[in-house]
Amino acid sequence: MNRVSLLKIFFDLIIQSSKNISYIIQRIQDTISNLTKKNTTKITNSSKTFNWQKEIKNYVDPPSFWNPTLGLFFGGYFLAFLSIWQWYRGVWPLPLLVATAFLALHIEGTVIHDACHKAAHPVPWINQAMGHGSAILLGFSFPVFTRVHLQHHIHVNHPKNDPDHIVSTFGPIWLIAPRFFYHEVFFFQRKLWRKYELLQWGIERSIFITIILAGIKFDFMNLIYNLWFGPALMVGVTLGIFFDYLPHRPFRSRNKWLNSRVYPSKFMNILIMGQNYHLIHHLWPSIPWFEYKVAYEKTKPLLDMKGSPQRVGIFESRGDIFNFIYDLLIGIRSHSRKRGKLRKIINLYPGYKIKKILLKIVNKTFIGSN
Repeated sequence: MNRVSLLKIFFDLIIQSSKNISYIIQRIQDTISNLTKKNTTKITNSSKTFNWQKEIKNYVDPPSFWNPTLGLFFGGYFLAFLSIWQWYRGVWPLPLLVATAFLALHIEGTVIHDACHKAAHPVPWINQAMGHGSAILLGFSFPVFTRVHLQHHIHVNHPKNDPDHIVSTFGPIWLIAPRFFYHEVFFFQRKLWRKYELLQWGIERSIFITIILAGIKFDFMNLIYNLWFGPALMVGVTLGIFFDYLPHRPFRSRNKWLNSRVYPSKFMNILIMGQNYHLIHHLWPSIPWFEYKVAYEKTKPLLDMKGSPQRVGIFESRGDIFNFIYDLLIGIRSHSRKRGKLRKIINLYPGYKIKKILLKIVNKTFIGSN
């Protein structure tokens, strides 16, 4: 065999090998392409809203007869009576008594919230009883809470029609609790009551006044101050921050996928009983609090696709940090870029430099339309 023949065989082998390699590469590319197409189809199909409605169908139905919210309702009353009993025994230190009373009111806050959405119990009259019972312990009125809260759901982040927006953006965070009294004003201003609800409001307010008058007459106002008013104020601050303020920041969007947020955390889920999944509650209000987390996990791809905020959103930018500090200290937000009431007040200030600084702060913290 001559050299020419050997070279011919060698080059033939190279060409054949290259063909085999090209074939293998082509097969790999085809396989990757097919997998990509399948995944794309899967993602596209899974992103359709009606599929996700099917995913959460089991969670939007009423809860079972024996459910965690019923346990919270009785647990709250047990802790309240326990704190009163220990007060008169004089064994527990005051901080422990206050903490027990605070926990009682804190968990009843979840009960009244679910009850107003008819998600506390499947039996209507029991759901109503849980709502009224938790309201009495909290010093609230169930009809006021229900009607005002439902207005919040209808008008999320609206500067005039969302009562919670007004609570969150009309003063410093540390004074958020007293601003909840505005709910009662809003209820009567808008005439939100339905049949028998004014009577219910009157009964609940009569119970509240009777307890206060009894405390004055029989000298147990000290107990009321320490185990009711004090803890109620603490609960107001807690719910105001984690239930009103943080979930709706930065208070601008009215789009249902963007008007509130989720900030996943196992610790926060226990601490505030699921309200860190607040967007889930806004999208599907009939889901009970103990199923928010599971519903979020089921619908997370959909929320990702919609661009829904899924972080606490305080430290993401300098602007966020500045706004949070401003809300801690001052918190009064302007809703008009040119003709806001806050600007009119600032313009009355005689000093130009300070006026300029104040207007700059208002511009940085501005929310709403022009």
